[in-house]
Amino acid sequence: MREKPAALRRLVPEGDVPVQLVRWEAPAIEKYRMLYRRVGAPWLWWSRLVKDDGELAAIVHDPQVHVFAVVDRARVEVGMLELDFRVSGECEITFFGLIPGATRKGLGKWLMRKALQLAWREGVGRVWVHTCTLDGPQALPFYVSQGFVPYARAVEVFPDPRLGDVLPEDVAPHAALLRA
Repeated sequence: MREKPAALRRLVPEGDVPVQLVRWEAPAIEKYRMLYRRVGAPWLWWSRLVKDDGELAAIVHDPQVHVFAVVDRARVEVGMLELDFRVSGECEITFFGLIPGATRKGLGKWLMRKALQLAWREGVGRVWVHTCTLDGPQALPFYVSQGFVPYARAVEVFPDPRLGDVLPEDVAPHAALLRA
C-alpha cells in the first residue's frame, strides 16, 4: 500500500465494538509469546517462538516496534497487532490476527482499520504485510479488499515447527504434517 486509503481520511463512527486495542510497551516476553502462540498457532506462526529472550526483547522492546493486544470486554486478549516502523518511511504490519473464537465477527475489518490508522503516520509512504499459504484462504482477498496490492511471491522452506517441539502436533490441521 503506497498511499493512505481515502476511507481513513474521514471519521467513521465505530459503533458498538466489543473489543479494544491496548498498546503493550516493552511487553513481558512470556506474555508476548503466550499471545503470539494463542493467535498464531493455528497458522503455524513460529518465528518468534524460536528466538531466545534477548533476541525477542530486542525486537518487541524497540521503540519503533508497536505491539498491541486486542482485548474483549472481560479484558481477555483475543488478538494481536504488531507494527514495525524500523525502516524509515515504512510500516510493516508484522503480525495481525485474532484467536479462532474471535474470527468471523467483523473484528478483522475493525482491527485492520485500526492498524492502518496507526500505520499511516507522518513520514510513512508504504505500509505492507506478508501472507502465505499457511494463512486462511481468505487472507489474501481480505488484504486486497483493504487496499493492499500484491507485489511479490516467494517460496520459503522451513522445518515444520510441529516436529521440533515448537508447536503441538495437533495445531494447524489444514497444513499437512510430513514426517521424514
